[in-house]
Amino acid sequence: MRESFIYKGTIPRIVFGAGTITRVADELNNLGRHKALILSTPNQEADARTLANRLGTLCVGVFSGAVMHTPVEVTLQALQVFADTRADCIISLGGGSTIGLGKAIAYKNNADQLVVATTYAGSEVTPILGQTEAGIKTTVRDLSVLPETVVYDPELTYSLPVNMTMTSGLNAIAHAVEGLYAQDRNPISSMMAMDGIAALHRALPAIAGDHQNPAARSDALYGSWLCGVVLGNVGMALHHKMCHTLGGSFDLPHAETHAILLPHTVAYTEATVPHLLEPVAALMGSESAATGLFDFARTIGAPSKLQDLGLTVRDLDKATEIALRNPYWNPRPLETVAIREMLQKAFEGARPRQR
Repeated sequence: MRESFIYKGTIPRIVFGAGTITRVADELNNLGRHKALILSTPNQEADARTLANRLGTLCVGVFSGAVMHTPVEVTLQALQVFADTRADCIISLGGGSTIGLGKAIAYKNNADQLVVATTYAGSEVTPILGQTEAGIKTTVRDLSVLPETVVYDPELTYSLPVNMTMTSGLNAIAHAVEGLYAQDRNPISSMMAMDGIAALHRALPAIAGDHQNPAARSDALYGSWLCGVVLGNVGMALHHKMCHTLGGSFDLPHAETHAILLPHTVAYTEATVPHLLEPVAALMGSESAATGLFDFARTIGAPSKLQDLGLTVRDLDKATEIALRNPYWNPRPLETVAIREMLQKAFEGARPRQR
């Protein structure tokens, strides 16, 4: 007999396919918006200005100051530019940092958002905003931050460096894996999770061998979309809590932190709910999901040690303390000694034990 469940979808309008960047103007018109402010990181400013030129009078400016973890002070700067240019909507061109800034603006002024996704962050299809203030990262779940339209053009990911591709892809996989044991999981989200994980499991090794492989790039973007939908429809647990802690309080890079922590947070939880993670273990061809994910990450050349990101042993005690102050729900409750041991293994890059 199936478990009881509740499912409520929150998927925005999706425009998927090679060359769909050319349809951004049409999508703005579909929203009834004609004065877009384009957001980007400093590294993608040139791409943002190229899009601005393509849109012509439909664009009123570019703000290229998006950074990781959505600091409140950057949001305030962008809000001022939005007001000064009299923009009526936002185009977020990029990955998680830019998408997060767009959401933060929308949370303040309810602006419509169109996202042009260029990484595998997945946050573009979630009603979740993570922002940082005074060294603490907090999250908000509210439909007002869910973008109205998302454009997925695989051709925009061809130039994404292989190392960023691998960590961004593992970040997406983390969304789906955690969705499999979320408190409010359901058959639909679990089906999407496994389809998304499988797509990325196929795509990432192929991209590692040929970074412009069209089929693999398309598969990866499709998989990341599904993984993002899962994150948007179910609650977060231990893995995201630890990533938010390390990112917000120690300024660790977002995707790399997800990639390193994932096998270890899964190992912590898998001991309690092994049956929920058996599909992942089977997909990875491993005895356990944790070891399968660890070995897969090593195979595609992803980072494996927190110490390589600049974290110190002393930081591990502080991270444990912060994570336990306001813990997210998890099948296995957060235990101080066990969490500290888990972080130590992630710090050293030790392979998780088979269950």
